[in-house]
Amino acid sequence: MKVVAISDTHLPRRAKRLPDGLLLYLKAADLILHAGDLMDPALLDELETYAPTLAVCGNLDPPDSRLPETREFGIGEIKVAMIHDSGRREGRARRMRRQFPEARVVVFGHSHIPLLQDDGDLMLLNPGSPTDKRRQPDFTFAVLEVENGALSTELVRL
Repeated sequence: MKVVAISDTHLPRRAKRLPDGLLLYLKAADLILHAGDLMDPALLDELETYAPTLAVCGNLDPPDSRLPETREFGIGEIKVAMIHDSGRREGRARRMRRQFPEARVVVFGHSHIPLLQDDGDLMLLNPGSPTDKRRQPDFTFAVLEVENGALSTELVRL
């Protein structure tokens, strides 16, 4: 199963549309994850045209978006959790483990700073942003692949 994770798209404020380089991955995805700050709820409809999409509410999403603050679900045998803001870097792994004790992967956003940190027990994944890199050198997103219970993840730079 191929999963594309994005966050902090801030459409249409930071970009008018998703970048072409990301669209190539979305077309091949089995599942799309959005870790909040879509801003335009219509983006969910667009993402659903590519693959089933799960999203959480970001601090800049409209209150009527009806998106949950957190989600927990499985991708095959891999337990995944999503939240927009995981808090400060210091103590993040401990906080996420406490909040999501069953999760193998926690996908989050908010900072726009891509992160892939895996200690073998807990993977912390911030895909960055494909449309609003702020002070980061590149626009980014992440691809997770689950095959026969094995997980591989990479950050993709646009």
